[in-house]
Amino acid sequence: MYVRRVTSKLNGKTYTKYVLVESVRTPRGPRQRVVCSLGDLHPRPASEWLELVRKVESALCGQVSIEEARDDEVQKVVRRIRTRGRDARGEAGSSAQTRSTERITVDPDRVRTERHREAGTVHVGYEMWKRIGLDEVLEQIGLTDRARVLTCAMVLNRLVYPCSEHAMPDWIRRTALDDILETDFTSLIDETLYRQLDLLHPKRVAIETKLAKRERTLFNLDQTVFLYDLTSTYFEGQAKNNPKAKRGYSRDHRPDCKQVVVGLVLNRDGFPLAHEIYDGNTQDRTTVTGMLDLLDERVGLKPGQLVVVDRGMAYEENLAQITSRGLHYLIAARQPERDRWLADFDDDEQFESVIREPSPLNLGQKKTRVQVKLRRTESGTYVLCVSDGRVQKDRAIREKHEQRLLADLEKLKTRVARGTIKQEAKIHQAIGRLKERYPRVARYYGMHYDAEAKTFTYDLDAEKRTRAEKLDGSYLLRTDRSDLLADEAWRIYILLTRVENAFRAMKSPLEERPIFHHKQHRVEAHIFLCVLAYHLLIAIEKTLLDRGIHTSWESVRETLQTHQVCTVVLPAPNGLELHVRRDSTPEPAHRHVYDALQMPHHPIRPRKHWQVAMPDPKT
Repeated sequence: MYVRRVTSKLNGKTYTKYVLVESVRTPRGPRQRVVCSLGDLHPRPASEWLELVRKVESALCGQVSIEEARDDEVQKVVRRIRTRGRDARGEAGSSAQTRSTERITVDPDRVRTERHREAGTVHVGYEMWKRIGLDEVLEQIGLTDRARVLTCAMVLNRLVYPCSEHAMPDWIRRTALDDILETDFTSLIDETLYRQLDLLHPKRVAIETKLAKRERTLFNLDQTVFLYDLTSTYFEGQAKNNPKAKRGYSRDHRPDCKQVVVGLVLNRDGFPLAHEIYDGNTQDRTTVTGMLDLLDERVGLKPGQLVVVDRGMAYEENLAQITSRGLHYLIAARQPERDRWLADFDDDEQFESVIREPSPLNLGQKKTRVQVKLRRTESGTYVLCVSDGRVQKDRAIREKHEQRLLADLEKLKTRVARGTIKQEAKIHQAIGRLKERYPRVARYYGMHYDAEAKTFTYDLDAEKRTRAEKLDGSYLLRTDRSDLLADEAWRIYILLTRVENAFRAMKSPLEERPIFHHKQHRVEAHIFLCVLAYHLLIAIEKTLLDRGIHTSWESVRETLQTHQVCTVVLPAPNGLELHVRRDSTPEPAHRHVYDALQMPHHPIRPRKHWQVAMPDPKT
């Protein structure tokens, strides 16, 4: 360090002052940096100036004598230098010009760390939030800065550690979100988050539309194939204030609970394009028109695009709704239509083998072989598929249903014999319910009621059951496109499993279910948060997959939990403490994930401030 004389002119008068200067190294070579102003040092001689500089430098290094420690002028200059260096952004810079040269004497026995917060997971989530442009989308639809921050925090909660809005403020305060978002969450309460749900609900369509457009450009996504499927999500409680909460076919195996049905459309890369919430007893086949309208509104339908749906929507009226818009369809045909191709399934000729590779996210999965055969008719193109992996599964399901049907048939037979049920109409109703409950196996059992003898009997049609056994592991695809080969149609249809994976991810690890909200608009906003979190999840997994890393978000989340932010407290001899807020040094596993995602290794820049030391409770 050295003293430099500085002059300035104001209103024709010359003013002189002296500043303390030090030399620093920069990428462009040595430079001089002003440490602090010393004011006017006259009339003292220049030799005393140099002595002052030496004492100040020694004090900053922690090497001071008793006399120098008592020198008021030296202490004033040192405090002025330290005060000037409190700007966190200036001290946290990576360049040599902004790097602090402050040095203090520290008692190592009193050094401590405080406020440890999980940072790695929310850091990745927030970086992906920025990358897909969610903040810009929310700003475009008119959300304030505070509303955007709250939405970000709520979506990251679904991604990292899903919990209720009541528990969410405490979770936010347990993470480094306040450091990363530079927001004070100390006074955040659950009521604020409930109001945020109310604010988001009417803006869902606008957000989903803009987000789909941004992702299509950012990830260069395909827009020729739409994958549509439905699932159900159940409630805890009666949900009396939600008219959509009804009992129906439960994919979660919870027929005892009310539910809503969630429809979701993905592109072939797995990114959500549109979603809708239906009544809990909605049949799949009744949702096709509404979902096509939503797709047209959000992404714009064009002639020639292909819609892929499962057999629950494989009805002629649904196919007509698709083709009337100039679109093509690819469906899994229903069982009655499949049964008409029994002779072709029995004929082993003209089948060709297709190998299904295991999912990159499921390395334990084995390759499976599928036999496919093409048939073209006036009504469309059919692909007969026989999967080795599905034979045992179909057989187990069929045998399980048959055992349950036989047990219920015996119960009905006993009830009729004992006279517990007497009216003929009610007996036929019971027979109808059994056929409806077990459609897979009831078709090859004959059920008869003799009104005169008042007896109920049933018998097995062995020929029909043998035919059903031959169809184990087989299914039929149908499309109106004549340009697809058998293996091409099968590979496109298999993409529909990505919707199943999306539902699986939304239910766990994003924990969409069970739903505890009872108001309809908050239920729909809760599911919308899960959809937004899935946007982040699929963007993270696709980015990793594109770079050759075959892993899931759950594994990434577990790896990053150990990267934290904390405050390092350095006690100084002068009764002050230097508090440094920064992240821990990233471990190799952390850096590997950050590099693959092309994200900074450090979630925050270090921040420093001085404060009076707290008294030691032991003394």
